[in-house]
Amino acid sequence: MATSHVDPHRRSQDTRRRILEMAVSVREDRTGGSVDHFLALLQDRLPLWLSILHELSHHLGKGSISDNLLPVARAGIDYYMEVQAAALPAFTSPNVTVRFREAIRDTGLGPRMETAPLAAYLAAEQRLGRVAAGVDPEASARLLIAGCFHRAYIEMFVGADAGPTREASAREIVRELRLEPVPS
Repeated sequence: MATSHVDPHRRSQDTRRRILEMAVSVREDRTGGSVDHFLALLQDRLPLWLSILHELSHHLGKGSISDNLLPVARAGIDYYMEVQAAALPAFTSPNVTVRFREAIRDTGLGPRMETAPLAAYLAAEQRLGRVAAGVDPEASARLLIAGCFHRAYIEMFVGADAGPTREASAREIVRELRLEPVPS
C-alpha cells in the first residue's frame, strides 16, 4: 500500500472545507436549526474519523490485522453514535434530504471517503499474504463500517444494554470479517 503523501492536516482542512460547501447547499432558511447542528458536528467529527481510517496505512505489515482494525471499529461505533443522533432530526424534510444528497455528490464526501482507505489497507495486507486471498477488501471495508453503524443505531434506539458492550461489539465486528488466512 502506498503511503498517502497528503498531509493529514491538509486532508482534514480539505474535508472541513467541503463540508462548508455542502452546508451552503443544504442549509435551511433559518439558522441554528438541526441541519446546522448536524453539519457542525460532521465538520468536527468526520476529519478525525477519516484520519483514523487513513492511519491504517502506517500499520501495514505490523501486528495482527485484527489488532489493527479493533481501534477502527471502536472509533467507528463512537463516530456513528454522535453523527446519527444529530442526523435524525436534520433529515425530517424531504427537501433537505434531496439537497444533502446533491451536496454529497458535488463535494465528493460520499461513503467512498470512508471505505477507500480501509479497503486500500486490506488490499495491501492481502498482497502481503496477511489477509486471505478470497477476501474482497472493498466488501469487507463496507461490512466493517456497516457493523459500526448498526451497533450505534441499536444503542441509540434501544439502549446500550440491549446487546454487547461497544468494546465487545467492536471485537465481534472485526473477528467475524474473518480476514486472516486459515493456517494449513
